[in-house]
Amino acid sequence: MLRTKLGAAVLLSIISTGAFAGQCDVAIDATASMAFSLKEIAVSKSCKEVSLTFKNVGTMAKAMMGHNVVITKKSAMQAVLADGSTAGLAKNYVKDNDARVIAHTQVLGGGETTNIKFKVSELDPKEAYVFFCSFPGHAGVMNGVFKLL
Repeated sequence: MLRTKLGAAVLLSIISTGAFAGQCDVAIDATASMAFSLKEIAVSKSCKEVSLTFKNVGTMAKAMMGHNVVITKKSAMQAVLADGSTAGLAKNYVKDNDARVIAHTQVLGGGETTNIKFKVSELDPKEAYVFFCSFPGHAGVMNGVFKLL
């Protein structure tokens, strides 16, 4: 009986702390209240590529309350945001051909969904990565950690 309870506790612990950790397909939502549905995205370094599906579950137009997902090294986040703000909405608040950007989605309005794919081989397991919304003023609260396991 103790063995059964211990096994159940271990299983519950795994489920509650990251059952989805290390997957290759990720789904993340954003709301008009400026929040992502995830604070951490963890993918396995054994994945050849990551497929990230992003949905803006809000209702407002993208020019008013658009959201995107941008993945960079943690050290590059502020510079990418600064350059993105000058790039504008037409360029999804991401500078053209920005080598610091690992991947990014389009800025979406309410109810819109998109999917992007990027290669895991472009990531260094020793680096610290983040994801954030680059719409001006959003990254302060719309951000999280992107981990390669």
